[in-house]
Amino acid sequence: MSNPILNNNSFSPDATVLEGEPMTIQGTINKIFMLFACLIAGTAISLYYLFNNPDLAGVLMIIGLVGGFITVIPTCFNMKLAKYTAAPYALMEGLVLGGISSLFEAQFHGIVIQAITATFAVLFVMLMLYKAKVIQYTQKFAAVLMTSVLSVMAIYLIQFIASFFGRSIPGAFESGAFGLMFSLVVVAIASMSLIQDFFFIENASQRMLSKDYEWFGAMGLMITMVWLYLEILRLFAKLNSRR
Repeated sequence: MSNPILNNNSFSPDATVLEGEPMTIQGTINKIFMLFACLIAGTAISLYYLFNNPDLAGVLMIIGLVGGFITVIPTCFNMKLAKYTAAPYALMEGLVLGGISSLFEAQFHGIVIQAITATFAVLFVMLMLYKAKVIQYTQKFAAVLMTSVLSVMAIYLIQFIASFFGRSIPGAFESGAFGLMFSLVVVAIASMSLIQDFFFIENASQRMLSKDYEWFGAMGLMITMVWLYLEILRLFAKLNSRR
């Protein structure tokens, strides 16, 4: 889901650097690459055990889900923890993504590469639109985005609870026209969340915040990228199932 840590409330009054080295955009980018390396490592571990010990691979996915949740929650309340939790979070997410991606790939050959390519294409396009000021992060944008994200979270929560009773939200998670429209809307919301991430990173660097915010910003962008990838993967699966 959209990252829960990057927002204006994350700035504390004493965050401005008075001495030492401040946060920079380049420093944040370097840490993003580090987190992607951890994500890839976690995915590789998951895939290794998936092919050599499937039972253990399932356990690793559960560990990844729980571990990812445990690392994100405290970071929401204390950004200084990001330098300790960001790398473990990326590793945990890799364990989960490896298992999920393999399931989709087994059903639809080539879908993972398509989803990865589309995810980075969306990242590039949204970055260009942000830099060109075609899409600007305003208070109204932030309010609409927050409402949209919370609405999606509510829908997924309802679906999760309904699944325990053998029920499902009609059409939303199927490959019909309504299901495709729902996935497109969620992908669009996840894409717009990248604008929030870009704004946070740029604004934090301009405000000369502590270098700890580089990990904070990198972790927030990673959370959004993982959500975007999963939603694109689900969208492509619906499209493939219609053939």
